[in-house]
Parts: sequence; structure tokens; C-alpha cells
Amino acid sequence: MQTFSKILKDNTRLLILVAVYLFFCIATGGGMFSALNFNALIVQNAYVYILGCGMLMCMLTGGNIDLACGSFICFLGAIGGVLMVVKQVNVGVSIFALIVIGIIYGCILGYLIAYVNIPPWIATLVGFLAFRGLGTSILSANSTTGSIAPFPKSYISAFSGKLFETPGKVLNIPCMTAGIIAVVIVAFMLFSSRATKIKKGYAYDSFAATIVKLLVWGGFIILLSYKLAMSGGIPTVLVWALIIVLIYAFITEKTTVGRYFYTIGGNSEATRLSGIDTRKIKFAAYLNMSILTVVSAFTVIARFQSANAAAGTNYEMDAISACVVGGVSAYGGKGSVFGVVIGATLIGVINLGMSLMGIDANYQKVIKGVVLLAAVAFDIFSSRAAAKAKK
Repeated sequence: MQTFSKILKDNTRLLILVAVYLFFCIATGGGMFSALNFNALIVQNAYVYILGCGMLMCMLTGGNIDLACGSFICFLGAIGGVLMVVKQVNVGVSIFALIVIGIIYGCILGYLIAYVNIPPWIATLVGFLAFRGLGTSILSANSTTGSIAPFPKSYISAFSGKLFETPGKVLNIPCMTAGIIAVVIVAFMLFSSRATKIKKGYAYDSFAATIVKLLVWGGFIILLSYKLAMSGGIPTVLVWALIIVLIYAFITEKTTVGRYFYTIGGNSEATRLSGIDTRKIKFAAYLNMSILTVVSAFTVIARFQSANAAAGTNYEMDAISACVVGGVSAYGGKGSVFGVVIGATLIGVINLGMSLMGIDANYQKVIKGVVLLAAVAFDIFSSRAAAKAKK
């Protein structure tokens, strides 16, 4: 049976996130706690959750990263703008075309990294430079202002609208209902998981600890639901991000293929000798990253309601930071989707909180750099402490 101290140790990053959020709530005079800023925190950082899941799969294979995803978003935005705005191509056809482009690029990138053995940072650095240039050129050739707009309303609604939208400051009943259903699902999962662990003889949480978990997560879900309900409803981008997070949490935690990504990062040669095709796994990681970049591009374009050359700037750094701050090892083999969500949320809270406080953008970069360094140092010292404890 796991003790409260063990549970607290396993949730250190979550506690840090709560502490940082409360600090900014106090520092902003409660502004951080408003329904509008709850909504902004989700909408502005949805792309980090999506890209973070893809970056996690890459980093698990040995600390590999994708430097091209931000520039690829710019390129996809330019192509999407030409198709949907300039050429007036059907929205569904345009979305399909962008997905096909993402798959083709992912296959090429995955092949170069997995089968030609080009170092990932070199292969993706090429995309980092090339896609930004291509995207900017396409935008300049099709617009005198360097941006393409407006995108079709159906597209904007699908990726940046709200479900069952109601006027601001009017409680959105469907949103609250969804929150209550989510709490029931969480309760079922917690208790069924505990029962399964007891039955199989695995380490399990005490009944009291399970109740505390339910109260914490249930309280958070209800609070989030209420804030979103008071800001007009559930953002569609939250639905997209949630679907992707749940899918990748299932893949990494419940499937054999998901475990392969961890074993490659732990010991690639041993994994290969055991009969697992490590090249296929690396290929899949970068194909997967490319597809998630396409989905992220859909949300980014819809959020800004235009395609412009600045889209995706530094997004690759945000995704990498979310992974590292969330506990993903820079050497591979360690990390979780839940950790990425915590890391992405922490980065988002820091960004929004500093903006509300009016801190200069340059100092914001310094602070985020310090946070990233602290996260890496925390992982190193935690690993050393765990190694000593085993001895």
C-alpha cells in the first residue's frame, strides 16, 4: 500500500503547478482566477498539449527532438490559406490535403532519421529553416500584407469555436453537465484501478488516499467546468487537445507498441537484439510528430483566423520545454503524457501570469529559461537520489 508521502513525492510537479498558479492569483489580484483567463489559458496553450504529445514520443526514443514543427505550422498555414481563402477550395478537401502533406513529410523525415541515420536535430533543423522560408514566400506571393484571411467560418468554428455557446456570464448547462460526467468517470477509473491492483498483488493506494485523489481531481474538474461555463462554453480546441492527450496516454501506458518507445530510450541496442525493429519505432515517432503538427496547425490557424509568417514561432521550444518540465528525460526512456500536460500547463500559467503582471517580454524569456534549467536539475538530482536509495 502506498503512503501519503510516496504519493506526494510522485506528484511533486503537480504541487509546484498549484503553488505557482496560486502565486499568480495573488500577484494579479485575482485576475488569474477569472473565467476569461481560465479560457485564455486553455485556448492559448492547446497547441503545446498537442505538440507535446508528439515530442514526447520522439524524446522517449533517446532524447530525440523535432526542431521543424513550428516552421511546419507556418508552411501548413500558408498552404491552407491558399486553398481555403485564395482558391476557395472546400474546407473538408483542404483539411484532407494538409493531412496528406503532413503524412508525406512525416514519412520522408522518419525515413531519413530511422533508415539513413541522419541525426534528428540535423534533419529537423533543415525543416526549421526551409519551411519558414517556403511559408513566407507563399504568403508573400498570395497577399500584399503577408497574411491570408479570412478563413471560412465553418473552419474557425470547428477548431476555435465553442460547443453549445452561450453569452458571457450566463452559466452554460451543457458545460457543467460534461464536468459532472467527467468526475463520475474519474471516480470509476480510480476505484476500478485500485481494485485491479489489489487483485493482482500490485502496489496500490490506500482507500483514504484514493478519496483524496478523487476530491482533488473532482474539485479541479468542477472548477474548470464552472469557469468555462461562465465564459461561454467548452472551447472546441479543448476537445481536440483532450482527445489527443487521452489517445496518447492510452498508447504509452496500455499498449505493447507504446512500451517499445520506452525500451528504445532505455537501451536501444538491447531492444534491437530482443527482436524489436527499432528503426520502425523511430520512423513511427516522427511520422506521428508530423501528423500532430498538422492538427496543431489547424488550431493555430483558427485561433488567429489567418495565415501569417509569424505563426509557429518558437513552438518547437514550447513543446520541448513542456516535456522537460513535465519530467520527460532528455536522454530518453522516461516520461508520461500526464507529465507533459503538467509541464505545458505550468509553462502556460507562467506565460499568462507574467503577461498579466506586465513583465517585460525579454525578462519572461529569462524566467522560462531558469524554470527549464531547474526542471532538468531536479530530474538529475532525483535520479541520483533514487540510485543511491537502491544501493
